[in-house]
Amino acid sequence: MFEQEVPEIFDGVVEIVSIAREAGDRSKVAVRSRDKNVDPVGTCVGPRGQRVQAIVNELRGENMDIVEWNEDPSIYIGNALNPAQVVNVDFHQADGSCTVIVPDYQLSLAIGKKGQNARLAAKLTGYKIDIKSETEYNKLLMESGAQKVASDEEDADTLHSFAGLNKIFTAEEVADDITVPAEDTDYTEEYENDEKILDPEDVEQLISEVETDPEQSYDELAEDYQD
Repeated sequence: MFEQEVPEIFDGVVEIVSIAREAGDRSKVAVRSRDKNVDPVGTCVGPRGQRVQAIVNELRGENMDIVEWNEDPSIYIGNALNPAQVVNVDFHQADGSCTVIVPDYQLSLAIGKKGQNARLAAKLTGYKIDIKSETEYNKLLMESGAQKVASDEEDADTLHSFAGLNKIFTAEEVADDITVPAEDTDYTEEYENDEKILDPEDVEQLISEVETDPEQSYDELAEDYQD
């Protein structure tokens, strides 16, 4: 039908990029021009709307929106939601969706009767579209910011709690925890059979291992040397 009513489409100067339709009720058609001097929307609508009206009559009164395709998704989505005005488009690339912000007084217009305008725009562009008013969107941003601040404070408290676990012990502190009997201490034969006295070289090696692997307790390492 468009090729019959619009010579520029028949000649390939104007191209239909996408169509979203709810048969018998309303359609949206995205078009683009291969000639920068040719307005694709105006060409399809025709003088006084004669061209598009002829197509509407053939479809028995089905409403039709002709919108301009654009390589910039935010502009394209804004055009697709015509006649509503779009303030901003926030994309969520992970799931191919976007949040469209519109003036408060145009929220109903952007959504359309029973959500039809938003639904057709989503089909036309291929994006999942969530429409919010400026007031609602700003409120969500404030709540999100408050939650982030609370989360950051919680993380900071957690890091502070674990800070003490990263303490590096000095050789002097390690030595203080190791009891080495003095040379002039009297030992019973039974004690000498059960316990091995650490000599100075063992102490130095033990200190080195504690510094290398602080997760092991001093007693465990000392027992290894006594075995």
